[in-house]
Amino acid sequence: MRPTVNGIALAGIALAGMALAGCSSTDRAAPPVSIAAPKPPPPPAASPWGPVLASDGTCTGAVPAAATEIAPGIAECELVRLKGKPPTDVLVGESGRGQREVQVLYTEPGAKELYFFVNNRLDRIVK
Repeated sequence: MRPTVNGIALAGIALAGMALAGCSSTDRAAPPVSIAAPKPPPPPAASPWGPVLASDGTCTGAVPAAATEIAPGIAECELVRLKGKPPTDVLVGESGRGQREVQVLYTEPGAKELYFFVNNRLDRIVK
């Protein structure tokens, strides 16, 4: 006679338990993990004033070639083109009136030059 619990054969319970043990999730391979390449940053929004300087001193678009000298009214990117080298520092801000205000610093041997722009137009120079 076989041992029983409440009329069920213990051998049947043991076989059923072993069958279920074989179905555990640790026996399956994990699904492959897909690593997506990082998305490139979106391009900067177009400026209503044309190509302008970014805070790192690079121009955000095609550099205009209209200016022949550094004078009030030229654009930020034209200053960099005329200077022939990247600025030492660029501070980009916005006034309370929604105007773009940029300060471009060039450190020259023996002097510093600071160019103030409002809405992408050279407003004044401090040497």
